[in-house]
Amino acid sequence: MFSFDHLQFRYEPFPIGVAAPLMEEGVYREFVAGYPGLDRFADLSEVGYKYSLSEKNNPRVYHQLVRSRPVWREFHQWVKSDAFVQTVLDALKERHLDLGYPMLSPGRRLVRRLTKLVKGHPCDTSRRLGARFEFSMLPVDGGHVLPHTDSPGKIVTLIVSILEDGEWDPAFGGGTDMNRLRDPRYSFNRLNRQGRFEDMEVIDTYDFRPNQAVMFVRTFNSWHSVRPMQGKGSPAMRRTLTINIEERH
Repeated sequence: MFSFDHLQFRYEPFPIGVAAPLMEEGVYREFVAGYPGLDRFADLSEVGYKYSLSEKNNPRVYHQLVRSRPVWREFHQWVKSDAFVQTVLDALKERHLDLGYPMLSPGRRLVRRLTKLVKGHPCDTSRRLGARFEFSMLPVDGGHVLPHTDSPGKIVTLIVSILEDGEWDPAFGGGTDMNRLRDPRYSFNRLNRQGRFEDMEVIDTYDFRPNQAVMFVRTFNSWHSVRPMQGKGSPAMRRTLTINIEERH
């Protein structure tokens, strides 16, 4: 579903890049048309002014939606597959970002697990990767996500923009900011404490545009955020699919 042929990275202070166009136009239009309404979302105010629909936030409605809509059912199956994870890892490796996670087919994982059991090991302790996605919305009237680096288990994040051509006013803002702490003593953030906007220097901003993915590798200093948007009085929403690749044990 995704093409990373045009994915380009910058590498300092952490790896972040943009892939655009991300999908064939017809596929992208299906994503835009099938995006769920706000009434299905949970309030995620602990991270800013944000709404989420995911495996963790309003999960019953999320799974019902995924099962009932072919576009999301197929997308969910693909994101959950080893093939999706491998595609992202390969795209990163081609751009000098080898994360060191060997992929095992399901058959080889089973053989490895059984071998360890026979040898007396209680379980397969090798690191595995899995993926999940959430529907995420930020109101353009003040919506924001506080500076953070992502939780320790996350490895790669993709932020996929979902919007119609011409519906977005750049004056709203809504870009993904790449940040650096003004005080370097607090740059190290392995445990993902939240930061404050006033403590951040914005190094770069990845504008919110249709049919693109902002992709970054989670590091100890991968500070990113969305600053409060400026669409005062507007009912518009910044809609995204946020995909996380993370360690599974």
